[in-house]
Amino acid sequence: MIKENMKEILKTRFENNLNRHKEVNWETIEVKITSEHIKKLSWMEETGGEPDIFCFNNKIFFVDFAKESPNRRSVCYDQKSRMGRKKFPPESSALELCQKNNLDIIDEQLYTQMQSIENIDTKTSSWLKTPDQILNLGGALTGEKRFGRTFIGANGSDSYYSTRSFRTYFEI
Repeated sequence: MIKENMKEILKTRFENNLNRHKEVNWETIEVKITSEHIKKLSWMEETGGEPDIFCFNNKIFFVDFAKESPNRRSVCYDQKSRMGRKKFPPESSALELCQKNNLDIIDEQLYTQMQSIENIDTKTSSWLKTPDQILNLGGALTGEKRFGRTFIGANGSDSYYSTRSFRTYFEI
């Protein structure tokens, strides 16, 4: 049902959140949406991401713009971390789910820019794309907004919490 109504859902969200994409109009976006985009967007929507257009660095993206981290929670950062858990490994990880759905995980720069437009993750946190130098030490980046400020932190990449998810995006 969501796939069939995805363009209508997106158009409504686009019109209700013009502060996220002042540089473009809906007609410009609508003609660029392909069936492959609808597939990605449907997964983002079905898992609570509330995808919307976001303009950044002269590029146009669809991003998970849910107020709190999407419903795809309680996952480690990546497969290596998940498989390395001795007890209670989750069924999947943030990067495995991104790969399965042909999406990217939001990085620190995009996350910080999103936070400058709108408060997100005020009660939750999101995994962020992590450089190899941090991953090789067993860590992964996270982002959240507390006390009116965006915090970028780190946690063990094998950790998972009911309040941590990840946000995805793709460029159109």
